[in-house]
Amino acid sequence: MLEEVLLNIAPHLNAKVLMDYWFRNDGRLDEALLADLAALRAQGTVMHLATVQEHHRARYLWNTLGLNARFDALHYAADLGAAKPDLAFFQAIEAKTGRPSQDHLLLDDRQNNLDGALAAGWSAVLWNRTQTLAEVLAI
Repeated sequence: MLEEVLLNIAPHLNAKVLMDYWFRNDGRLDEALLADLAALRAQGTVMHLATVQEHHRARYLWNTLGLNARFDALHYAADLGAAKPDLAFFQAIEAKTGRPSQDHLLLDDRQNNLDGALAAGWSAVLWNRTQTLAEVLAI
């Protein structure tokens, strides 16, 4: 679809080149948070990444940026057919994990997503980068 749109509005741009540029320049990882999550994962906590992405971007994050080595599973909107904060998003993840809602915790930087998780019966904490992960999870 992007190729068709670009032909109409910017025929000089190539869809693959544009996507590569976007993914490369918008793929900044919070290494401190990932290190804290890795420490929890090493203690046996199962880590799932739940994100609102389309298929290409999800594959880029998972494979190219290496999040597949840092998380146990990836759940993303285009695959699930729903996006945060919709209840269907959280229910689809529960179906994939096979775990009840109370076994899930969402760490997110948007209050509306936390509200959606709480409505689904999940625990939820706000990540605003003003505290360490340990401090946020102790709240």
